[in-house]
Amino acid sequence: MKKTLLTSILFIYQLNLQSQSYNPPTTFKETVIDTYFDTTVEDEYRWLENTSSDETINWVKTQNKFSKKHLGKASSKTNSFSAIDRYSHTEFKYSRKKGEYYFNLYYTSLFSRPSLYYKTDLQKESIKLIDPKKISFNEVINIKNYEVSKDSKYLAFQYGIDGSDWSEIRVVTINTRELHTDHIKGVKFSNIAWLDDGFFYSTYDQINKFGKPINNKVFYHKLGTKQVDDKLIFARKSKPLNYFEFKTTSDEHFFVIKEINEEKGKSSIYYIDYTSEKKSMKSLLHNVNYDINIIDNENGNFIATTSKDSENGMIVKIDPKKPTQWKVIAPNYSTDILLNIKTLTDRIITTYQHDQSPILVIYDYEGNILYNTKFPLGSSVGGFSGNKTDNEFLFYIQSYTVPKTIFRFNIYSFKKKLLEKTAVTFKFDDIVYEKVEYLSKDSMKVPMILIHRNDIKLDGTNPTILKAYGGFGIINSPSYDPGIVHFIRKGGVFAFANIRGGGDKGSKWAEDGKGDKKQNSIDDFIKGAEYLIANKYTTKGKLAITGSSNGGLIVAASAIQRPDLFKVVVPIVAPLDMIRFEKFTVGRFHLDEYGTSTNQSSFNNLKSYSPYFNIKEDVNYPHMLVVTSENDDRVPPFHSYKFVAKLQNRKSQTNPILLKVAKDAGHYGASNYITNIREEASIYGFMLYYLNKK
Repeated sequence: MKKTLLTSILFIYQLNLQSQSYNPPTTFKETVIDTYFDTTVEDEYRWLENTSSDETINWVKTQNKFSKKHLGKASSKTNSFSAIDRYSHTEFKYSRKKGEYYFNLYYTSLFSRPSLYYKTDLQKESIKLIDPKKISFNEVINIKNYEVSKDSKYLAFQYGIDGSDWSEIRVVTINTRELHTDHIKGVKFSNIAWLDDGFFYSTYDQINKFGKPINNKVFYHKLGTKQVDDKLIFARKSKPLNYFEFKTTSDEHFFVIKEINEEKGKSSIYYIDYTSEKKSMKSLLHNVNYDINIIDNENGNFIATTSKDSENGMIVKIDPKKPTQWKVIAPNYSTDILLNIKTLTDRIITTYQHDQSPILVIYDYEGNILYNTKFPLGSSVGGFSGNKTDNEFLFYIQSYTVPKTIFRFNIYSFKKKLLEKTAVTFKFDDIVYEKVEYLSKDSMKVPMILIHRNDIKLDGTNPTILKAYGGFGIINSPSYDPGIVHFIRKGGVFAFANIRGGGDKGSKWAEDGKGDKKQNSIDDFIKGAEYLIANKYTTKGKLAITGSSNGGLIVAASAIQRPDLFKVVVPIVAPLDMIRFEKFTVGRFHLDEYGTSTNQSSFNNLKSYSPYFNIKEDVNYPHMLVVTSENDDRVPPFHSYKFVAKLQNRKSQTNPILLKVAKDAGHYGASNYITNIREEASIYGFMLYYLNKK
């Protein structure tokens, strides 16, 4: 690939010929020309990739100031802040049991991150264990993960700073709440796996804020020692782009590591048997081209989930001495997608997705079904917490419009009991869920959930939001969103399309929306919009679309390809320059999902749908709010910066294009309760304001 730089620093402040009501900040062009194979690509706003420069910092401040004026007006006119704040005040007590204790995270004030609390009994008052403000008063500390040692004496917790994916790990003695001097830094995309009086974790080499993470390493840290003395467990100097996932089994019998080679689409499984005299790393499976995940140990055998010969996932038992001879516990089902699995002493709790509804199934280790039940359409079930030997577990059920409801569940009597009623501040029994299927461009049936009040009329006048994700084989798990409640109470319709690229209809469904087939995801989404219009849920002038991360890519690409179809567009933390995506942060992990610009065919495909490179000079695109975070090192914010700059700086653009950049935040947005409400109010206020504007 040949690359040339055209130093045409134009500093052309374009004349703004647009209406007085929409007069966006001007942005200068500094054109860079890249040559990929036989194609030249102009990038006029490459300078915005330098997020630490004074020019970019000032540009972002100006954009935020400009947007704040418009978004504040929209939120006020639609009563979005007060309504979403009211719908956010839900009361329920949800605790996760780890070891001997119950833990929960919740806000202590409107302006702080959640603190971690614990208690020994559900009927007792919680005790504060970790206060983010005690870790750092000036930084935004977000507790991401925590694990308890096998003897329930210690808790190791992982936290991020100011929204970054980079993390640190500290340790506390639970009953005394004493914070240890142990302090692990440079952690990224890692879990915590205890073994005896220490734990495993992983690091990457950090090049710069948005550089590619390379040289993944797994270490073991013994309590009371310094990080420099930690034992290196696994690394690949010869393969710096490989990365690892790891765990210890619940009885600490095995340490298991999965090595993933993204470039070749291969993975290998290794393990250490800590009950044997020789505690050496052994190979279980080498360079397999199917997905497999070790869940736990059962009498010296691995319990695993796999996609081998199983489009929808199955559960198997693997004898380490005979790693190619598997016993099937739960087979592949033609219409049910395996979601989650939790192993107990003599049975296995699983959840499946069936026709946009979750199912709970309990097996014994011989594969006999002991219990199953189906939950409502558009809901999700999860949070099964407890120890392997417990008879009773906690779990929750929630949906887009109903917050978590917590149950106790006895795994022997199969009786579930409401732990405590969930209090809400609104009426929700007049909200209906319906499922539909529509035909995509190539006649594939795409499932979609529609949510609205039961009294709306299908006359084509309803403000409507269409949302999707459509990537990485991820199955949508609905979660409570007070913004959706606000939108529906205002007479709106909310639709979620389970487009290709997601895993809602199995691994083949996911494969048909990745790589050189990513356009299928976009086509599915566009057809979903056309279905809503054709069936009189809404009209073009009343239709908004939104999505986050990969969903934001789908939304932006759909808007660029079919600007006539939508009134309002809100892509959130979205990859938008698909040609350069792989050059930064996690982009290199996703070559299988998107492709690579180092391959000509793949480059041509990326260029064909990349939102940033397909903006046309003579098109007035829909009203657009582009949302990102300044510390998003998952999808760097300059994707959004460049996209907005290019959209704004065209004479044909008269519909507002706004940029909202969250401060001290990362890929998952707002830093505390009140900023989360403000962010939701900005997004839903923007959509409602322009959908209802004549």
